[in-house]
Amino acid sequence: MGIVAGLDSSPDFTRIVVCDSDTGAVLRQGYAPHPLESPEGGGRPADVDPQAWLLSLGEAAGGGLLEGVQAIGVSAQANSVVPLDAQGNTVRPAMVGGDKRSQVAAADLIDALGGREAWAQAVGSVPQTGQPVTKLRWLARTEPEAAARTAVLLQAHDWLVWQLLGRPARRTTDRGGASGTGYWSAATGGYRPDLVELALGHQAMLPEVIGPADAAGTTPEGLLISAGTGETQAAAFGLGIGLGDAVVSLGASGSVMAVHPEALVDQYGMITSLADATGMHLPVVTTLNAVRALRGTAELLGVPDLESLSELAMKSTPGSHGLVLLPYLEGERTPNLPHTAGTLAGLRRESMRPEHLARAAFEGMLCGLADALDVLRGRGVDVRRVFLLGAAAELPAVQAAAPALFGTQVVVPQPADYAAIGSARQAAWALGVSQGTLDPRTPPVWQGAVAQVLEPGEELAVGQAVRQQYVSVREQTHPGAL
Repeated sequence: MGIVAGLDSSPDFTRIVVCDSDTGAVLRQGYAPHPLESPEGGGRPADVDPQAWLLSLGEAAGGGLLEGVQAIGVSAQANSVVPLDAQGNTVRPAMVGGDKRSQVAAADLIDALGGREAWAQAVGSVPQTGQPVTKLRWLARTEPEAAARTAVLLQAHDWLVWQLLGRPARRTTDRGGASGTGYWSAATGGYRPDLVELALGHQAMLPEVIGPADAAGTTPEGLLISAGTGETQAAAFGLGIGLGDAVVSLGASGSVMAVHPEALVDQYGMITSLADATGMHLPVVTTLNAVRALRGTAELLGVPDLESLSELAMKSTPGSHGLVLLPYLEGERTPNLPHTAGTLAGLRRESMRPEHLARAAFEGMLCGLADALDVLRGRGVDVRRVFLLGAAAELPAVQAAAPALFGTQVVVPQPADYAAIGSARQAAWALGVSQGTLDPRTPPVWQGAVAQVLEPGEELAVGQAVRQQYVSVREQTHPGAL
């Protein structure tokens, strides 16, 4: 039996799992928060000293957690940029998160290359607020001296891997991480240095993109470090999703991703064409309004939490007595309506009850995500089952409606550190390949996630009627938006 570890450096904490390399059984776990201070007004900071990640990692790994470990995999928050000078020192704090400072930069870049379709053809995605390429544009415009000193560009997981290896001359990344930068194409497997220059004002050294089963290197102590990847790709790998599977993630905003054998180019920019952690592709469609629509409805109705909102919604019936909520509270990306507002339609005297509005909020959120699923299905992506993630996935009102509205089996995995588990699985793969026991084209087979399985059953026809009611209102309000 081999022993491997996976660490996930999220925006708020580091989680480490130590696993049996053959089965994936979790043997030990570690956790530590990131020692970060929130900016004035609260919220997550947009600038972070990367040393904070190392401090958190050291604390999480304390007490001999890594004793006997032979290989480590690393995942970390997406959309991060660690700018280094020619000596490998940080030019400024890492730029992380959604980082709304780069909104104007994103629009500038879209225009500079000739529009959304040009970007989609170039790298499989359109510049978005917070994406690395837009952060570089913001840096060049706002901190030109720091931009001029920037000689090397890494993401969070690249930097952590590099640190664990002792800061070697060779710097690496993986396909998954590279595909989210806005200057690497999953379709061609190559960088677009001209886009780095367009954003930053000059060329910079970019990490070598290595394969999913490759090792980034070995520490002087003989510990193998695998390629690493982004949190999204690691979580998908930890869940064990494959062709025919989609993942719907319920955060404040929502995302839908699915495994697909080829990169997708979407001229409208709704699909971000990421690579996954196995050599396949992971097209992603995002909605801006998911759980935030539930929280807003709870506040409007004066109920204390989402559990209470779910309980109230279950007193209504499918279709919410004709009440339809288009939950575009922060504008929307799918459909692309950045300046729109939400719509409440179907108000009649009999529908003006708290339980009907509560149910309409759940149905509106899920129908919006079903729209995102349909964007992928419309491009030939096979979806036979949906993995539903996030705390809201446990709510009865979500579980009652999701299978029928998505039109497929829904799997609700037991909460676990799937990004850390995926990182550990990647480490086991690289270790097995280095030892000659695993094929570099086939990852190790690990135990599947413990999950609740929900079938659409007899409710499918009812769900599709609810969905059609929603689509009808969307088409009346925003004709041709999707």
